Amino acid sequence: MTTKRATSRNAGKSPAAARVPRAQMAQTQEGRLGLVLGACERALRPLVRLALAFGVKHAQLEDVLRDAMLDEARRAWRTQGIEPNVSQLSVTTGLNRKALASRVREARDPLPQTETSAASKTLTLWLQLFADDPAQHALPIMSSDESTPSFEAVARHASRGNVHHRAILDELVRLNMATEQDGMAQLAVESFVPAGDLEGLLSFLGDNARDHMLAGVSNTVGAKEPMLEQSVFATGISLQECERIHRLARERWAGLHRDMTREMRQAFEAADSKDSGRIRIGIYAYLEDVKAEQGLEKGPPRDRRTAPGKTPAAARKRQAPPLQQRPKRR
Repeated sequence: MTTKRATSRNAGKSPAAARVPRAQMAQTQEGRLGLVLGACERALRPLVRLALAFGVKHAQLEDVLRDAMLDEARRAWRTQGIEPNVSQLSVTTGLNRKALASRVREARDPLPQTETSAASKTLTLWLQLFADDPAQHALPIMSSDESTPSFEAVARHASRGNVHHRAILDELVRLNMATEQDGMAQLAVESFVPAGDLEGLLSFLGDNARDHMLAGVSNTVGAKEPMLEQSVFATGISLQECERIHRLARERWAGLHRDMTREMRQAFEAADSKDSGRIRIGIYAYLEDVKAEQGLEKGPPRDRRTAPGKTPAAARKRQAPPLQQRPKRR
């Protein structure tokens, strides 16, 4: 009688050999996680520098990271049409269920959104009008003649009448972006950069960095059509050349900024009340002395053979052991 035996593809192979594909898969996954964590570390370093500069401690930053992971995990589930429960959020984030129970509520962002800034919208429109007609560098605050440009008309148009022009002008004067004298409002800056307003600076930092990162992340994970996110860079040139190229980028950006503002203004005026799209286009430049930065990261040179506060091994050998005195007999 012939006996049939069940066989498999791993028959005749050792258990170690059968585990090779799974081990390779684990190594590949581990390597991918390492690459992702490396990118996260690079992106986080400037934020950590900002946090330390303002006295933020580890526990506070950890809370922010935990809330951000929870928000993004909830968003990831909702893109699949599922409202996640605590167990699903725990599996996705790796956070303890008990810790999540008190954090399921929606997080609140204390910073104002730059897209909703009436002062920013008004100044941007005013700068656009000034670029088209230099005579509009100064505007009457109010005008009885609708055909005559006025700050009140610009503010009403930019904010769609949601914010009173007086409140907007007061904010621009407070930020030293405009001056007011004899019933006239006059531009004092070339762009909306709230240098004297920490809240405004942090709002723009957060929004600009967020959208820059979102474009890069979207391109990396392939969630949407590729977005514009490019850079050009050089290392090993003089700091003077870095400054010169930086000035050139500023000059070129000034023209592109006007063009993009004009296009967005036309699209905004033609938009339907149901339209909900948004776009942010920006530019950045960063320069530094690489050697100086590397010196700050590595710290001063130190003898690796000697731990801080300890005597070198060679010196210990040369030291004579302490003499032990015999107790005197009485």
